Amino acid sequence: MTTPAEQLRAFARTRASLDGEEVTYWWTGDVHSWSPDEPYRHLFGFEGINVARLVQDADAGPDAYRLLTREAGFYLDPASREILDTWQDRPVVHIWNDPANQKWRPFPIPTTELGAQVCFSMEIPLSYPSPLPVAQYPLHSAGDTYKALELFQFFADRADLAGDAPGVPATMSWTRMSPWLPWMARGQRPGGLTFHCRGRKLTAYDEVPERTRAYVAGHHPEFARAPEHWTEPNETSWTYFRRLHPPR
Repeated sequence: MTTPAEQLRAFARTRASLDGEEVTYWWTGDVHSWSPDEPYRHLFGFEGINVARLVQDADAGPDAYRLLTREAGFYLDPASREILDTWQDRPVVHIWNDPANQKWRPFPIPTTELGAQVCFSMEIPLSYPSPLPVAQYPLHSAGDTYKALELFQFFADRADLAGDAPGVPATMSWTRMSPWLPWMARGQRPGGLTFHCRGRKLTAYDEVPERTRAYVAGHHPEFARAPEHWTEPNETSWTYFRRLHPPR
């Protein structure tokens, strides 16, 4: 893994599969709140899935890819770990991001050698105009600029990466610092959320916990499969909330 193209190929085998086969990641963890006027609080458990298909991006050259994905995430009762319908008498809006696509070009991916493992790290700071302007969503928007930090780590065995399989087994971690979620209706109150999760690449979608598969099947069954074609723009929790509650 000496050039950016070689690094990206190794990462692509870790995150997905070079043969275009569907790959499911599953992760779980917890969500904590922070606020200058409150102690840290364990608000939710969390569980997420991403079903992806990797394809060559012929328009961008032989070393470029498109990752076609749908991603769902569920807020859980922190004690029972059951999927929540309401929180503080408010309906919970779970994550249904369709699509959550990515374009990959060769770039120097931060890589750490950990003995028999290799860790690929991605730190993604986000800052852009919020889909939920305060003037239109005073109870549901933390500000006119959406700011968050997404921190990913993907771990694969060096021996697997030395082979020629199109995809390799992997585990992952994800940390996210974000504003209050729109459905929490906290307006511009100072503070926000920290998500702390870990997970793995599954051998098949059927390895997703049965409770979660049943919830997906009963609400948005298309999330059990990756998209067939590239579409844009990507969905986020903020744009999904706006679609559920268009401005008047």
